[in-house]
Amino acid sequence: MHTRTQARLQVVAGPMFAGKSEDLMRRVRRARIAGLSVDVVSHALDDRRGEGQVSSHSGLSVPSRSVPDVEALVASVQGRGLDLVAIDEAQFFGPGLVDAVDALVAEGVDVVVSGLCVTFDGRPFEPLPALMAIAEDVLKLTAVCAVCGEDAAFHQRLSTGGGGDPLRPTSDQVGGIESYQARCRRHFTGAART
Repeated sequence: MHTRTQARLQVVAGPMFAGKSEDLMRRVRRARIAGLSVDVVSHALDDRRGEGQVSSHSGLSVPSRSVPDVEALVASVQGRGLDLVAIDEAQFFGPGLVDAVDALVAEGVDVVVSGLCVTFDGRPFEPLPALMAIAEDVLKLTAVCAVCGEDAAFHQRLSTGGGGDPLRPTSDQVGGIESYQARCRRHFTGAART
């Protein structure tokens, strides 16, 4: 049995192609090596590489529990005596995830969350900004700009297909290198400048 101090919320955020899921998987592997009881949860909308796994664009993966919403996430982890809950693609869970994660941490469960903190049109993508505000540990990653190779804090959609509200994700907004590119501020053209 591990002597625990206080549970923590850790957030790994950034644009697409920044390595968020890889960092989440690294944290999961380390926790398992340490003998901790870990559950990995992903949103049902993210089925790019099949249901039941968190995977990175580089091909790494770990088994996960796929759930459709915050309520199902909470029901799947409560009362199981977990040491760590790892949540990938947190942006798909919406603002309700903030209270759910806060409650888990208050109950003594460490939580690591990864996801997009910016939409494809350059706006803050909740719930990541709110989770970053209340986290003990925040890692904000950048990708590599597809145009110039500099650090990229944004990603943009390559085609106008799919439409929709970038703040309300749907399955057509789950994509990879064929649909999106990482961009630095100078080469990002999708910003909503109001």
